[in-house]
Amino acid sequence: MTPFSSLAGNSRRHFLQLAGTTVLPPVLSAASEPTNRNTRDSGPVGRAENCILLWLGGGACHVDTWDPKRKGDGKKIAGSYYDPIPTAVPGVQVCEHLKRSARLLDRCVLLRGVHHEVIDEHAAATNRMHTGRPPSGTTIYPSIGSIMAHERGAVGDGVPPYVVMGYPSASRGPGFLGAGAGYLYLTDTKAGPAGLQRPAGVGRQRQARREKLLGRIRGRFLDKNSADTRVRDYSAAAAQGLKLAGPKFMSVFDLESEGDALRQVYGSEFGQRCLLARRLVESGVRFVEVSFNLNFINGTGWDTHNEGQQQQHRMIDQLDQAFAALITDLEKRKRLDRTLIVIATEFGRPPEFDARGGRGHYSKAFSVVLAGGGLKTGQAVGTTDELGKTILDHPVSIPDLHATICQAMRVNPAKELYDGIRPVPITDNGRAISRVFG
Repeated sequence: MTPFSSLAGNSRRHFLQLAGTTVLPPVLSAASEPTNRNTRDSGPVGRAENCILLWLGGGACHVDTWDPKRKGDGKKIAGSYYDPIPTAVPGVQVCEHLKRSARLLDRCVLLRGVHHEVIDEHAAATNRMHTGRPPSGTTIYPSIGSIMAHERGAVGDGVPPYVVMGYPSASRGPGFLGAGAGYLYLTDTKAGPAGLQRPAGVGRQRQARREKLLGRIRGRFLDKNSADTRVRDYSAAAAQGLKLAGPKFMSVFDLESEGDALRQVYGSEFGQRCLLARRLVESGVRFVEVSFNLNFINGTGWDTHNEGQQQQHRMIDQLDQAFAALITDLEKRKRLDRTLIVIATEFGRPPEFDARGGRGHYSKAFSVVLAGGGLKTGQAVGTTDELGKTILDHPVSIPDLHATICQAMRVNPAKELYDGIRPVPITDNGRAISRVFG
């Protein structure tokens, strides 16, 4: 697989054709504040203005990363694959390949009791983690990123509220909120979204004439079909796409403008995406998802069945380097308290090994990491048993995780949105984890 493929074809026309799924929501002003329309007390309010989600697609093993247990043998004796090391939080250990993150763990909260019941299907588990709910036959639920786009919008003009660095999927989409709460996706951190660039030979004046003609045609259609909200949403998305083609937003993708030393600190291509995520939130993007698994450097990614387990440490090391660099970089720029970092995956993996030394799927207990965001960091919430299979205290459901992210981002998790006339709470009765708020 090519490390970075082009986005949505090579022309603006193709990009605009895909605007309904690649999205470009209307942008809110920096003065915009989230509104609460529910009657339930939403609890403590967080301080985060932006969120960066680091997505470890495939099912990262919690006992090999953030919740180490006794060491197994990779064959018949169940347990962790690596040795544990101490961290900046007394009494809390992590895997030996997370040595950089271990020194910065006082900026983090480890949620070790996350759980759900979806284990057999990656797509279903990914959907659960992104939407916070089981699927419904009547409602297509929005992702957590789309909720942030809808409720908070972008911080400023000329940038999208929500960017996905990875491949598009319905799980990451806006659901019933419509195209205005969708995402801009890209897989090229060097050139930016190819679909936002004018084709060769199309100058500004020619483009302006095209936009004027398109505006007249669009206006006539909307006048005759004013009740068609989907077309109106797509029209707004297309118009926003033209704004994003300007030099202000496109300059964000110029990683060469960063010093060589800093780019080296971030490391691998995943690290470079994390560096771009920092630049995106600085530019005003509200929510950025960074997928690790564009390239499987160990053959299987985080889905470590069979031989994938043997090279898992290479991925953990790259995660460690990028995560530690992101924390340190944001802290130096005095943005860590305003930026919530989330490391999540669709489920964990059991302590037992399969016949070829890998691991299966496990969702009854796994780990999610929160960092920065003005949270009460330097703690591990939840304890699992000696093998990491049973949650002993402080379980965290997926609705609770979503409620915590919402609360940190100053979005009321109990607020009701509307699918047509049907009220739908932002979370599925989720309750924010009160002990992570100071």
